[in-house]
Amino acid sequence: MIKKIKKTINRPGVTGNKTRIEQAERRTKQANVRMELAIGASEFSYRQLFEAAKDGILILNANTGRISDVNPFLIEMLGFSHDELVGKPIWELSPFRDTVFNKAKFKQLQQQGYVRYENLPLETRDGRKISVEFVSNVYQAGDCNVIQCNIRNIMQRKLVEEQRVVEHQRLEAQFIEAQKMEAVGQLAGGVAHDFNNILAVIMGYNDLIMSDLGPDSPLRKYTEEIRHASERAAGLARQLLVFSRKQMGPPVVLDVNDAVKDLDKMLRQLIDDNIELAFVPGKQTGRIKADSGYVGQVLMNLVVNARDAMPDGGKLTIATNNVTLDKNYTRSHTGAIPGDYVMLSVSDTGTGMTDEVKTHLFEAFFTTKPKGKGTGLGLTTCQTIVQQSGGHIGVYSEIGNGTTFKVYFPQVEQPLDVTARPIQTGPLPRGTETLLVVEDEPSVKRLACRILKAQGYEVLSASNGQDALRVVREHKGSPICLVVTDVIMPLMNGKVMAEWLKTTYPNLKILFTSGYTDDAIRHNGVLKTGVEFLSKPYTPAILALKVRELLDNRIMPHHEMEKGTPNTNLTAN
Repeated sequence: MIKKIKKTINRPGVTGNKTRIEQAERRTKQANVRMELAIGASEFSYRQLFEAAKDGILILNANTGRISDVNPFLIEMLGFSHDELVGKPIWELSPFRDTVFNKAKFKQLQQQGYVRYENLPLETRDGRKISVEFVSNVYQAGDCNVIQCNIRNIMQRKLVEEQRVVEHQRLEAQFIEAQKMEAVGQLAGGVAHDFNNILAVIMGYNDLIMSDLGPDSPLRKYTEEIRHASERAAGLARQLLVFSRKQMGPPVVLDVNDAVKDLDKMLRQLIDDNIELAFVPGKQTGRIKADSGYVGQVLMNLVVNARDAMPDGGKLTIATNNVTLDKNYTRSHTGAIPGDYVMLSVSDTGTGMTDEVKTHLFEAFFTTKPKGKGTGLGLTTCQTIVQQSGGHIGVYSEIGNGTTFKVYFPQVEQPLDVTARPIQTGPLPRGTETLLVVEDEPSVKRLACRILKAQGYEVLSASNGQDALRVVREHKGSPICLVVTDVIMPLMNGKVMAEWLKTTYPNLKILFTSGYTDDAIRHNGVLKTGVEFLSKPYTPAILALKVRELLDNRIMPHHEMEKGTPNTNLTAN
């Protein structure tokens, strides 16, 4: 083009051609300068990226396999200096010498242009083994080809993967354990009803025998032993149900001092003669709302643990007191809520525990006792009971200085429940009303009927809900004032039966009983507030007291019910 312009300017009559040539030359020079600047800027940017990259970068001569450049990150990764790496064939360097990346592999790279190793083991200058991801590509740089190798340390990734595998295995083991616990729970729930029915019969008839014996009878010591064994069996059943189902029976308002005093004799039988037991009750200790049987279970478990921590004897102190937990305390104790509590503490002068033992203390099946001496369920049961009562449990222990467990139950401002009051000696309350006992277990039904008849009541009985409806229809005597019914029964359960009766007799009193404390009762709505419930095994005294309490608090006076006022009694239609 420029030559053509030059020829043009030599032609006669043409002006300004020289100026156009100069302008074209100037534009060409400017374009070359811009290109050089762009190339320089590109090289500068690449160099910046090369130097700052967080992966190792290795530049090879594609013809010779010698290293022409390395970035700082690779130098730091391998521990070799820049001069120790540059100029050497890659397969001669110690990090690559013993790997699959050899001279033959380099030939393959030359031909394929791309090679990737997911897990290439390299050895650093100090002898450490590291795993890297190795990716290489062939590029054209000027008149020759170069190979850029990106090398990424995947040790952290491998560690994360290993941790993920370990966590997966842990969760899988936890899931299997949960399935085992569910199976135990189902077994416990199925057995508990029958087991508690049996205990109810044993304890009930034993109490009837004791009531007939004189205070000086030589047989009383035998019946007392039967009583203690039955109570321990009932406690074991409660412990298994708490652990397997994580549920309790309906809570009652009780006095902790009374609960401890009631258990005093049994607790002394649990400990050895070389252990001194002291009870230090707090003055005017507040009331709590909890399952009385489970509160006793907590205390017995803690006392047994204290006993085992003092094989050579010592002192065991049970104390109660009113305390207030503030925000400073709850911030440092997970699960605790600020408020007013009744504290129950159990202290021993035994061997104490290490910090390691304390971290596992409330785990299921964890025990420091010899094989066959402990189930590992005692403390996890205590924690479950306390938490479900809205409370908190803490422990303080030092090796050689003993252990103190502190159990905090929320205080309540409500009157004591009749079943939580200490049973007074002397005659039980009597009555003449007509009652209906509905129970599918014949031995328990006979026992309940005998207890109530002995107190003067007229007692009807039925074997299930359907049978109870038949008895009500056929009854021609005085009005039925109260129904004592089991919850879980064949053909028609107690809740459905009660609903049928209440549609016609809304003021009828219903007392539910059951040996279950699991979902079967909750799903029937029996444990709702305002529903009267008595858990098995119950004693004759508790049954008599509870029945009298319900009758004395009925909505309509007894004389009005006897007049046959509509919808107030169960006379035959």
